[in-house]
Amino acid sequence: MNSNESFIASYDDPRKVGRGRYNPQMAPMITVADWRKGSQWFEVNRKLAIEIVSDTKYYPLFKEYCSPPCYMDEHYIPTLVNIIGPGHNSNRSVTWVDWSKSGPHPGRFGRSHVSAEVLNQIRFGTNETCDHGDVNTTSSMCFLFARKFMPDALQPLLQIAPMLLGSNCQ
Repeated sequence: MNSNESFIASYDDPRKVGRGRYNPQMAPMITVADWRKGSQWFEVNRKLAIEIVSDTKYYPLFKEYCSPPCYMDEHYIPTLVNIIGPGHNSNRSVTWVDWSKSGPHPGRFGRSHVSAEVLNQIRFGTNETCDHGDVNTTSSMCFLFARKFMPDALQPLLQIAPMLLGSNCQ
């Protein structure tokens, strides 16, 4: 994507599954205003990756006070990035997930769902460009990854891939 930004969904969710998971014992180092929710799927640049793995200030708080219904994989990195470097985050994911079904888990896709049209819609969206949250930042590529494709979708995906990716190998 040729970007210096990181791609981490990090948002303030006022619902029970967002702010409702905040533990006030994390204050004053992490306040409810700092608290964020996001996807477990993300991409970070090297500088931010080093900051995340070097964190000794916020991780111990999460380790001690984030237990169900708080889930570290949904809250730690989005909250940390919101605190230490929100300006270096695109605040979007490069992984497409279908949350149109109600419930705690995303939609799943099997053999019958796989087509060039569906995959191109995931990759490029329904418009000609994807808005990345900044008026000056658009791209023709919306998502680089997608989930949850079931095992029976593998063969159709492998058959379509050379055509979509412009490769002659099969």
